[in-house]
Amino acid sequence: MTQRITIDPITRLEGHGKIEIFLDDKGNVDRAILQVPELRGFEQFAVGRPVEEMPRITPRICGVCPTAHHMASTKAVDAVFHVEPTPTARKIRELIYNTFMMEDHTLHFFFLGGPDFVVGPQAPAAERNILGVIGKVGLEIGGKVIRVRRECRDIINYLAGKVIHPVCGLPGGVSKGLDEEHRLQFLETAKFAVEFAQFALQIFDDVVLKNKEYVSLVVGDAYKIKTYYMGLVDDKNKVNFYDGAVRVVTPEGKEFARFRPHEYLEHIAEHVEPWSYIKFPFLKKVGWKGFTEGSDSGVYRVAPLARLNASDGMATPLAHKEHDRMYETLGGKPVHNTLAFHWARLIEALQAAEAMVMLLEDKSITDTNIRTIPTQTPTKGVGIVEAPRGTLIHHYKTDEKGIVEEANLIVATVNNAAAINMSIEKAAKAFIKNGKVSEGLLNLAEMAFRPYDPCHACGTHALPGDMPLVINIYDRNGELVQQLKR
Repeated sequence: MTQRITIDPITRLEGHGKIEIFLDDKGNVDRAILQVPELRGFEQFAVGRPVEEMPRITPRICGVCPTAHHMASTKAVDAVFHVEPTPTARKIRELIYNTFMMEDHTLHFFFLGGPDFVVGPQAPAAERNILGVIGKVGLEIGGKVIRVRRECRDIINYLAGKVIHPVCGLPGGVSKGLDEEHRLQFLETAKFAVEFAQFALQIFDDVVLKNKEYVSLVVGDAYKIKTYYMGLVDDKNKVNFYDGAVRVVTPEGKEFARFRPHEYLEHIAEHVEPWSYIKFPFLKKVGWKGFTEGSDSGVYRVAPLARLNASDGMATPLAHKEHDRMYETLGGKPVHNTLAFHWARLIEALQAAEAMVMLLEDKSITDTNIRTIPTQTPTKGVGIVEAPRGTLIHHYKTDEKGIVEEANLIVATVNNAAAINMSIEKAAKAFIKNGKVSEGLLNLAEMAFRPYDPCHACGTHALPGDMPLVINIYDRNGELVQQLKR
């Protein structure tokens, strides 16, 4: 008779979810899934709203990554109105966005993902948190974490109006500029952010890379799946968070596709399963072949490691040096080791900090020309940015008055949904044997999803917004005997 282990709720992520692990008669893992039981109908909320309101509505999807939704939405609205932001407005948007990436990546490493390494994968649950991290690395380092996050959030708050739900994005520009006094003030923060990012990478070196047990986890098969990878790149194929073309590479690292935001429907389709409210995107030209890895499967991954795999390197010098060191250490490109997402995340934080410095050293960012007024009839548009958790797509279609008729959101966590399930199942099969289960072993299974930094408040939504309740009743042999539907 099949046994079931439920981890509910799973911890150190945004949103809600549970892991269901099914054991066979010998107590080994037969199947494991990440089930997302909540629904948020933001695509339906958008219908009937003026499209220029979308950059203020969609950040309410999530309190952790609202800046990503705000920027993707603002770019989509630019496209709807066929307008380009002024050069200064673009620089301000990029400053806000790189500051957000720096702050959010710091949050994840020290508060969410890092405790598994800094404190230990099988340490008591009460210690696997930011307090446990500070206990290991010291109060001074904890103070630096708090300082860099506070000062980065001060920049976002000043330019975007709010930290949690930004309001600065307008069709063709931004609502607030930057003066010289604040440019110099924020430049000091940016320089400190570079120092802090380098410092965080040194912690990763000292705590993870010098620990043979941790290295064996990072490079081991338990946390490795071979998939396609997707991310935004600039015209030199360097990692870009705010703009560029979407590039997809094969599990062998060869370019598979390169497309502009408005072409995404030619390349991405979405699969659904009856046991979860999250969707499972796949590469349309490969097809949905189930939760399987390899070049014959349409499953792809996004987020830090995927962005680095899909690129030819980082766009800033210090980060590019760290990029090369990571790939040299892990045996070349692409890297399929899921736990390496944590390393890639810190490299991205360094690029974001370097970009902050470059943008703030450019005095033209204080120019007062911060908006191009739209003059054309609105139609439809797509905006794509790289959220901390991966490629984020906003797609709106309006009537001639700019009222939203259709909206489609493919968020980062959704792009990774199939791979997250595959990663959890592979880790569970590696660590849970002969029915022997402990809290520490279950955390090793949870560690398979944390590198993706999933955000299930963002990831769960349905069109047209209904919530079809399905109850499956199984007998003791696992056979479906009755299905009830609402």
